[in-house]
Amino acid sequence: MRDVGREGDGKVPVSPEDVFVDERPIRVVIVDDHALFRRGLELVLSEEPGLEVVGEAEDGVEAVARVAELEPDVVLMDVRMPGATGIEATRAIREMGSEARIVMLTVSDDEQDLYESVKAGANGYLLKEVSIEEVADAVRAVARGHGLISPSMASKLLQEFNVLARRAEERQRSASPRLTDRELEVLKLVARG
Repeated sequence: MRDVGREGDGKVPVSPEDVFVDERPIRVVIVDDHALFRRGLELVLSEEPGLEVVGEAEDGVEAVARVAELEPDVVLMDVRMPGATGIEATRAIREMGSEARIVMLTVSDDEQDLYESVKAGANGYLLKEVSIEEVADAVRAVARGHGLISPSMASKLLQEFNVLARRAEERQRSASPRLTDRELEVLKLVARG
């Protein structure tokens, strides 16, 4: 994830175009099954310039309804929740045509959760070990169209991509061209003379 910081701290400074989407605050919905986590994240993000928490949900089913109702710019979504998971909710949000950017914010470092989240349409995957400043920066970055993955998860994703690429190459090399039924018939007739 690219560090975005304040003037003088050695990071890329935040500019006005980084903070606002279309001259209005970035609208955020927080989805997590732990009320205390939602509340804490809401309090911190509400203090950030250019961010506005417009709603929250405690599970995937409620998340889909809130996104349809509130039309946020960014959704911060936990992966593992009772009822519908964050992955199922992400898939449903994409199927309904929402353009909300979705960042999975989770404790799950399971690569299968990462792969399924990306396949479902998530724009980011951050582990909850990130600092609150990184969450705010992630919201801004995905609102601008960037994708984000925690560094430890990015290496897992790259490893999986490399494995899949090697398999595809091997299949391509070992695939022999297939003859049509008619070509096989002609070949048999030629063999018989």
